[in-house]
Amino acid sequence: MKAQPVTAAPVLGQGKFRFRQVVGWGQLGEATPVNDCHGLVCDREGHVILLTNHVANNVIVYDRAGKLVHKWTRGWAGAHGLSIVTEGAREVLYVTDLASYRVMKTTLDGTVLNEWRWPEHTGKYEKENQYRPSWTLHLPNGEFFILDGYGRDFIAHHAADGTFRRIFGGAEGGIVHWGPHGGMVDARRPEAPTLLIAMSDQQHLLRLGLDGAKLAQTDLPGGNPRQIRAHGGHFYVAHLADNWPKDRSSRGFVSILDAELRVVSNLAGTAPEYGDDGKLRPMRNDGGIFNHPHDVTVDRDGCVYVAQYASGKTYPLKFEPAG
Repeated sequence: MKAQPVTAAPVLGQGKFRFRQVVGWGQLGEATPVNDCHGLVCDREGHVILLTNHVANNVIVYDRAGKLVHKWTRGWAGAHGLSIVTEGAREVLYVTDLASYRVMKTTLDGTVLNEWRWPEHTGKYEKENQYRPSWTLHLPNGEFFILDGYGRDFIAHHAADGTFRRIFGGAEGGIVHWGPHGGMVDARRPEAPTLLIAMSDQQHLLRLGLDGAKLAQTDLPGGNPRQIRAHGGHFYVAHLADNWPKDRSSRGFVSILDAELRVVSNLAGTAPEYGDDGKLRPMRNDGGIFNHPHDVTVDRDGCVYVAQYASGKTYPLKFEPAG
């Protein structure tokens, strides 16, 4: 019998940022199931760390070949946001859990070091279940911010030792619902770091001062930005879908933005187009591949990994530069 030709995965993206999927990467089978794949980070050993809300496997650690290194769980049914932070000689994880209304700080192997519950003392909430933290953002000095992206859209600022400092945002601060889902600290100017927030259903990124002052807005029409990751002077944005929440079967894509936050490539999306007025034209999914990208991370070789929400319990996807 004549051998069938091997068809290479399609090239995604445009310009200098073109990638090809590594088909089959990360498939672990029945022994290590996932549910929604919400968070992804890379540690300094080169491992890819996945957060899923499957109670049997909250955290799955891969090597870059897609093989299982280890896994652990704390039974978090609402595991959602994942951040990795260097503290001296060690790295730690921050995990948000929508179901228990908490933020946890853990070691890489799952020992819980600290936790933060709803900020009742602020008077912003009448009951615990109004607070549903989605992600944490971290300053180089150890201070951090908790985004209440599924609750009342407030942002709580904590000192490096975890003590509460202030709260801002919410409707009273001009942040609409659904709003501050994910994001990052932009510390390219160390003397003046800012918060760069993925405003999900609002289709834009919002830049805030550390006091909550609105500084700038970057429109991403047709997108639904859920998380932002920086790598190599560029920003990678995971868009859940191109017509969400109106059409929950619509599909998403991943944008790559330059240092000025202009889109230069869309993976599995239409090519970015700016009009004579300087405004970005609406983007959309193109060519399938993704269902609902929720987080993205990039390794030291420039490979891109994407975790997906509500996508048939699929494992993360890996993409290598296509050259």
